[in-house]
Amino acid sequence: MGEPEIVEGVVEEALPNTLFRVKLPSGDTKLAYLAGKMRLHRIKVLVGDKVSLQLDPYGGRARITRRF
Repeated sequence: MGEPEIVEGVVEEALPNTLFRVKLPSGDTKLAYLAGKMRLHRIKVLVGDKVSLQLDPYGGRARITRRF
């Protein structure tokens, strides 16, 4: 397995259980969850925030790893 693909996107919608709908630059939307370190340090992510995503190589949910 290689390095996971990292892209940037904008949060469109906040869903329950720290899930977010994120719009990618390509125009697609991805369902993403908050990474463990972001939960641990209680970093808030709001609608409209620009975030960094780690994409799942199999097309599942992405992981939000950074908020800009």
